Amino acid sequence: MTTCYKLTNQNNTTYNNCLWGEDVTHETNGIGGLCGPGWLHAYQHPLIAVFLNPIHADINNPKLWECIGDGKYRYDNGLKCGFTKLTTIRELPLPEVTTEQRVAFGILCAKEVCKDTEWTVWADNWLSGTDRTSETAWAAADVADLVARTAQAASTAAWAAYWAADYAVGAADAVVWAAVDAARAAALAADRADYKATDIDLVSLAQKAMKY
Repeated sequence: MTTCYKLTNQNNTTYNNCLWGEDVTHETNGIGGLCGPGWLHAYQHPLIAVFLNPIHADINNPKLWECIGDGKYRYDNGLKCGFTKLTTIRELPLPEVTTEQRVAFGILCAKEVCKDTEWTVWADNWLSGTDRTSETAWAAADVADLVARTAQAASTAAWAAYWAADYAVGAADAVVWAAVDAARAAALAADRADYKATDIDLVSLAQKAMKY
């Protein structure tokens, strides 16, 4: 049995009106891919649930539940996990995440896989608050274009972090996607031998992002 976390809407339901609540259990068969009906989805940490909600269930004004996962288990490089048996135990306070923290999460994840020196200087300057202008973000985009010629994972990370910084100027919704894309890039890169990134810890990066 594994402690995990799940988001529902305010009616305690998820996809297909699946109803959850205190001590509610559902079971499935474990057939097919993790995104299919054979698995019950959850997250390893509340912050990961909040940061990645927009690209998964995209629940507006979600509730957060502490869960117990059991049965067969599948794992998606830190992005989400799946069980064949899942019980929602109790509702928890939903972490409040600012736009700045979403941007920081995206950049921190991207830094795990994008090691270009010029791009890293820009990322570090954004994180330190030294320079968060869209002008330097455009310069980072030029670097990302060069990185794109060498490795897809690094390209995805660089572009995601670029958009994160650029959108920090205004479009909050797009910042969410930028952060999620960067996290996905980091997770995908975890399996790439050329990046030696087999131990990317998205939970630690999320916790670090909350300090911004």
